[in-house]
Amino acid sequence: MLTGGPLDVVTGDYLAELTMLILGRDRLKNPDLGYAKTFLRQLEEGLGLAHDRGVRIVANAGGLNPAGLADAVRALAAKAGVPVSVAHVEGDDRAPGEDGALTANAYLGGAGITACLRAGADVVVTGRVTDAALVSGPAAWWFDWAPDDHDRLAGAVVAGHVLECGTQATGGNYAFFTAHDVRRPGFPLAEISADGSSVITKHPGTGGAVTAGTVTAQLLYETQGVRYLGPDVTARLDTVRLTDEGADRVRITGVQGEPPPPTLKVGVTRIGGWRNEVVFVLTGLDIEAKAALVRAQLAEALEGVATADWTLSRTDHEDAATQETASALLRLVVRDPSPDRVGRALTSTAIELALGSYPGFHVTAPPGPAQPYGVFTSTLTPADSVPHTAVLPDGTRLPLPAARSLSPTPPLPETVGSAPSPPPRGSAPDPAGGVFSAPPAFEERGPGRSPGLSASPAFEARGLGRSPGSGDEPPAGPTTCAPLGTLAGARSGDKGGDANVGVWVESDEAWEWLHATLTTELFRHLLPETRPHAVHRHPLPNLRALNFTITGILGEGVASGHRFDPQAKALGEWLRARHLDIPTRLLRPAQGPVPAPEGTGP
Repeated sequence: MLTGGPLDVVTGDYLAELTMLILGRDRLKNPDLGYAKTFLRQLEEGLGLAHDRGVRIVANAGGLNPAGLADAVRALAAKAGVPVSVAHVEGDDRAPGEDGALTANAYLGGAGITACLRAGADVVVTGRVTDAALVSGPAAWWFDWAPDDHDRLAGAVVAGHVLECGTQATGGNYAFFTAHDVRRPGFPLAEISADGSSVITKHPGTGGAVTAGTVTAQLLYETQGVRYLGPDVTARLDTVRLTDEGADRVRITGVQGEPPPPTLKVGVTRIGGWRNEVVFVLTGLDIEAKAALVRAQLAEALEGVATADWTLSRTDHEDAATQETASALLRLVVRDPSPDRVGRALTSTAIELALGSYPGFHVTAPPGPAQPYGVFTSTLTPADSVPHTAVLPDGTRLPLPAARSLSPTPPLPETVGSAPSPPPRGSAPDPAGGVFSAPPAFEERGPGRSPGLSASPAFEARGLGRSPGSGDEPPAGPTTCAPLGTLAGARSGDKGGDANVGVWVESDEAWEWLHATLTTELFRHLLPETRPHAVHRHPLPNLRALNFTITGILGEGVASGHRFDPQAKALGEWLRARHLDIPTRLLRPAQGPVPAPEGTGP
């Protein structure tokens, strides 16, 4: 990033829910740690270069100990002979108020970063701030925005959300990855303007691609609802407009901002207990019977264990040409407050079945000890109760007031009726708002059949084209039973125990069909594992997208290892692989992988 082209500020997002747990365990071993040590290793190479080029560095790598990281950066700079000023942001630590918490941190906004940069800091490190604050904080410094410049701040927050996961905005993890050469995608840049609009791009000559599709995918990532709540501003995702401006340039305009809520989110991690697992390999015939035998043989050993989850993954193929493709995997995951009940004695019992169980018995790993697992939860705290503090380069401690907020705004009701086509990309905002969203109860009808859907066998197979109660009808004409992903892209992720799946299409006609067809009822039908959970649908017409949130499907969060895919990263790809009737005229022709550039290796 420092050598590829012009840059004013380079940002780095080092913190995820799982990372906070890891840093908490580090701090238990050494109270002087608790920050991302990889940041220091990167600075060894880049600090002098950044100083020579006048590039500011802003990162949340401080984790649980931003003051400690700031001191470490100063020591590194002195050793390297680089004259940089270092500041940090603190006040997010809420662990003393959370009983039994390993970590508890409020999500701060960008005001502390802004203050540090205004005081002349070359490097700013923070603890837990929102990911987007790493961009909105520097933007507010650069343009001298006021705290109530809500539209401008919201635009920068949206740009920050696009940048926060790096190459996910330049073709990484992209549904239509075969359309681009994404073997080594470059990192994204945001060229932010004084009005809060921005252009997402990347350095010339870097790999990957920046398109309306790649930016849309990241906009939908790990969001819940049309109001993107933040400590400084609430950004309205339903007002975002994208415009392609040539190769690898996508402009973001029209973002409307509202005052932030009066509370801050507090992420809390705890040691939830102890877990262990065994994966049995079942090969050839009678897979179900072999699995039943193992479960029966271990039933007595599992008595008294708090939870024991069995999953049979049918990775086997009939008449397979290789042994591996003839095999299925039976996974046992156990959890308990006591390490003894799920320790090596239990896993050894499983291995000791080897000579007296199903034919071909073997496992993927030897017996292992129990491992601690973490639990992530979130709470709310009044924003004015958090001592958001900028510690300036000269050591001055500057308390920052909470942003002026309004009471929480209820979700916007989804408009009933046919779905409008979104405005042309880059058009002026609709004065009436053009707003679509769904309150939690709007399409949440429980796992059973909803009003407006007949009980005919068509519901169980295909042809689910009516949005309940809306009168919407999918476009008429011939249909083809095909995977949803032949038409739609998707991106999914986690927020604690919840998951989200964003789905988008690329034309107005396809959006009309998607909005009318992909109801919460159909979503549940296509992804049966979501049926026990509350599912909420939020339309975003400007992006031709639907965003679904599934409450509680990830249990107690990624660190608990509740699911095969504990962060729901591939939930969207599962949805895209499900078959349903799609108007034939909407289907895109098959695309093969983009050939490698001449002269490059595999």
